[in-house]
Amino acid sequence: MNTEYSLTSRIYCNQGAIRSVRFSEDGAYCITSGSNKKVKLWNPYKSILLKTYAGHGNEVMDACSSCDQSQIVSCSADKSVILWDVIAGTPVRRLRCHTGTVNTVRFNEMSTLVVSGSQDNSVMLWDIRARTLTPIQVLPDAKDSISSVRISDHEILTASYDGKVRRYDIREGRLVTDCMGEVITCASFTKDNRCFLVSCADATIKLIDKDTGELLGEYEGLRKSDFCLESCVNHDDTLVLSGSSDGQIWAWELISRKIVMHLSDEKSGAHPIISIGVHPNRNSFLAANGPDILLFEQ
Repeated sequence: MNTEYSLTSRIYCNQGAIRSVRFSEDGAYCITSGSNKKVKLWNPYKSILLKTYAGHGNEVMDACSSCDQSQIVSCSADKSVILWDVIAGTPVRRLRCHTGTVNTVRFNEMSTLVVSGSQDNSVMLWDIRARTLTPIQVLPDAKDSISSVRISDHEILTASYDGKVRRYDIREGRLVTDCMGEVITCASFTKDNRCFLVSCADATIKLIDKDTGELLGEYEGLRKSDFCLESCVNHDDTLVLSGSSDGQIWAWELISRKIVMHLSDEKSGAHPIISIGVHPNRNSFLAANGPDILLFEQ
């Protein structure tokens, strides 16, 4: 297994602190969310800024692109979700039903639905084909702030500071809850969709079997911190990647759980790595490091 990655680009985004970085659906572009209230679209391979989207009234917490890359959805501490026209750079719709900071947002697989999670403890589902500005469904089950949402073809995975991961089966209308016993900062599906990965505030990352709820492994070594750190698997499900308070990307082998890499450069230690975006088609990933984003490629 090739675990050799190198830093090929460090881009200063001029957005204040970068709250999230995500690849587009085809991996050709990336989207950054900044504390300066703006969303930006980049070609990370050439370090070229393509477009800036301004319209939020407070820092942008998360943003991602639709499957055809014609739209971007973003969420903010101003309690709103905005749907953007990528080419025009203008808001298509502003969704304002949350009563707290909206931490996380995702499109579904067909980009017909947007799912948002907020500090108001709720997850909201929005039909972006309809003209209505109210959610088609509210998931009120969490008892604390929602830290992440992820969507597969038929499931919504949510993580909350209440220490629980909730998996909503859209087809069957069923909720499965797994208690981690710690504040959860991120939960994400593995690429084969058979497991999910959970980042906990006790500085451990847990791999959970989706069908049985069994703990398959724990990935340790991170230092405890108050940062809301993201973790994920790489493109081919061989590595577990995590941000850290020390400014490094930590990588473990998925199966052996051994630490195989600490990725950083001479500037990384000044800021935590809080967000990681994995390329959809190959083993490359992006990381948010203070005002910069880093591109690592094999």
